Amino acid sequence: MAEIFTPFLTAFILAYALRPVCLWLEKHRLPRGLAAGLAVLFGLGLIFFILSLFVGLLKYEIPLIRTQIPSWINNTQTWLGPKLTELHINFDWASLKVDAIQKITTHINDNADTLMSSALDTVLLSGSSVIAGFVNAILIIFVMFYLLIDWTHFFGLLRTIVPVRAQDTVHHLAMHTDGLLSQYLRGMLIVVSIMAVYYSSGLALIGVKGAVALGVFTAFMIVIPYIGITLGLSLTIISALLQFGPHTEVIGVLVLFGIGQFIEGFFLTPRLVGERIGLHPVAVLFALLLFGKLFGFFGVLLALPISAVSLVLVKYLWSVYTQSTWYQK
Repeated sequence: MAEIFTPFLTAFILAYALRPVCLWLEKHRLPRGLAAGLAVLFGLGLIFFILSLFVGLLKYEIPLIRTQIPSWINNTQTWLGPKLTELHINFDWASLKVDAIQKITTHINDNADTLMSSALDTVLLSGSSVIAGFVNAILIIFVMFYLLIDWTHFFGLLRTIVPVRAQDTVHHLAMHTDGLLSQYLRGMLIVVSIMAVYYSSGLALIGVKGAVALGVFTAFMIVIPYIGITLGLSLTIISALLQFGPHTEVIGVLVLFGIGQFIEGFFLTPRLVGERIGLHPVAVLFALLLFGKLFGFFGVLLALPISAVSLVLVKYLWSVYTQSTWYQK
């Protein structure tokens, strides 16, 4: 069932996120179909931009490993050599440098060849998977486009399905959920923009190569709690180590990310997003694992918004339960 519902769920979430863009274009007297099409193109462009940042970082980091190993070993020798000499430990740094470069170069070449051959074999042998992925992508775009066009009509039909005596309650819950999600999305957009400028500027001042790509990627990853900032920090530390070795620049990166997390966690998020959705950190981790298992990467990305909807329903059901005569008596 997850394979069936994932494209429709993805299309619905993306359409909801892009609806403000579509409404803004309609206010500027664009036809609804054209506005929906431009909103879809904007969303696709944003997704490809994030993916290109990640791919660009990998393409930059792998060659950097090969080119920076000699300087990294020299830096390590300068830092560690005197300490080993004091302990009367002799180390052949020249042979270590030659062996490391040879082994790492061979390993990267072998893995690159294996990766390319396995990827080619996968594409040739599992054509059905490729076709299924392409069909799902077209389906998501198709459903997202028509949801943006018929959003009001679609929810009008859903309203007629709800019994008349429950329509006020359902409308109240829907408005509450919409307000919560809108606050979350707008707030996260502002937080991501501010943190992208902060991380990019800070890494550029430290002198890390690819500072803009690393900063923007880390800022976008903030939307995935805990996992996103860990991934961004890991990539940045690896880049700094490969470029500078174990020097003060790495400490500067740690200080930069520590201050960034303090600013984002104690000032930006509480003021711009509120308390997000009010989930306990353990509940956040549970939601990430649950929705990630059910819907893969998109499940991890959308775990908190989906949890917001669930939280509204749980609070309502709890209030109904505590006000019932069965509970009180």
